Amino acid sequence: MIIDGVSEGFSGVLDRDSDVMTSPVHLLSFYGCSSPAEPNLSPNSDSDQSWSSADSPQNSSVDALSARKPSRYQGVRVKNTVKELILQKRHHSQVQQYKAENECPAIMHVLQRTETEMENLHLFPEKRLRVSDEDGLSLCSENVFSDAEMLEDIRDVLSFESVTVRGFPQDLCADAQSPFHSGLLNTYPSSSSLGLTAAPPVSFFQWQIQQEEEKLSALSPVDLTARDGDGDTFLHIAVAQGRRALAYVLARKMSAIGMLDMKEHNNQSAFQVSVAADQHLIAQDLLLLGAELNTRDCWGRAPLHICAEKGHFSTLQAIQRSVQTSGRPVNVEVVNYDGLTPLHVAVLSHNAVLQELSLGPPSTHSPALLQKRKMLAECVSTLLLMGASMEAKDCKSGRTALHMAAEEANVELLRLFLDQSNYFSVINVKAFSGNTALHMASALQGRPAQMDAVRLLLRRGADPGAKNLENEQPAQLVPDGPLGDQVRRILKGKGAQSRS
Repeated sequence: MIIDGVSEGFSGVLDRDSDVMTSPVHLLSFYGCSSPAEPNLSPNSDSDQSWSSADSPQNSSVDALSARKPSRYQGVRVKNTVKELILQKRHHSQVQQYKAENECPAIMHVLQRTETEMENLHLFPEKRLRVSDEDGLSLCSENVFSDAEMLEDIRDVLSFESVTVRGFPQDLCADAQSPFHSGLLNTYPSSSSLGLTAAPPVSFFQWQIQQEEEKLSALSPVDLTARDGDGDTFLHIAVAQGRRALAYVLARKMSAIGMLDMKEHNNQSAFQVSVAADQHLIAQDLLLLGAELNTRDCWGRAPLHICAEKGHFSTLQAIQRSVQTSGRPVNVEVVNYDGLTPLHVAVLSHNAVLQELSLGPPSTHSPALLQKRKMLAECVSTLLLMGASMEAKDCKSGRTALHMAAEEANVELLRLFLDQSNYFSVINVKAFSGNTALHMASALQGRPAQMDAVRLLLRRGADPGAKNLENEQPAQLVPDGPLGDQVRRILKGKGAQSRS
């Protein structure tokens, strides 16, 4: 049911021509009910006076309608069609928009201009150039929307005193030369063909550095080299917390006085702390400032050992890029106090992850453990690219990286090593015990990947007839059991082919 509430100020009259109900009061009378306002009207009330106009055509219509006898309801005819109602609604919206434009022209101007200029910004990206006028104020080129001008207009219209943005200072609009405006309005390159000049670009990191330099301007060399109870300097703490801009400013000041490689109680420099915390961007900054790359801590670990042990692939990549760009030498064959090179450490860490994954079904493997396995494999590949030798032996047992991968049936790393161009020089190398990689793979027990490891080594040239110091061949080291019988058949079959 649609009730016309638009005509004649919603007076609630009955159209004489079409006999259409136009008021809820008349509708109640039509159903044989009295007006809901009649029982509550008092003779002295204003409502009674308003309803008692004898000259009003509304009252005559009410009397005529009340005189009728209640009849059976036959429906209500609609005065206006749906199309007319939609047109009236559109007209009402246009009237409201007209009022808004007349009452708040400044806001409408700013919003319309912003929308137009943002469209131009996407359509004509070459017009994003910022230029400087005679007064040194930051302006935009033609048809380009100016951030500072828009903020000023909105502040004037809405009486904003300041704008607060998370991570940025307040009162952005009040100071056109603030660091935020410098980074916001001067990030567009200049165009020499147009004869325009632009301010140098300032990144957010550079702005952070400027802020930290202002705070630390009064810091003396004595303050820079001060230590806490653990021997940490301000630089060690900033690096451990991941505060890159602060660490950069402190490192630059300490590099100027030759104290960049100061060490804490574990004999770790700030660069080693960044490697242990996997802060690859800070590690890159410290290397650019001249941090020592081949330093070692109290356990004899170099930064490469820490990356290989923890799987910090991003930091290892930062070290690799620094070595390539600066030409500084890095010792990839450095050994820790256990006699292991970084490549040995990476293989042993990968083996440990495989052991942990083998304890449960694949459905129970945690994503963090799978990610660490992937990062450790990437570290092994990166160390090989940096020149790590597969022929290097550990100082205690004489094992190579291939031996270490074989003694855990680590097929992933075995394939990686045997895909190298010089793999044939290490395939039959013996450890101090005389065991080859095939001996170690054959002696495994309870490893599902043992058959794949043995088959892969044999396919790449491993000698099944090689003997260790106990005069034992690989087939003699295979444990009993169904899996051992299959491995023994593979070894004997390959041995027969080799002897023939």
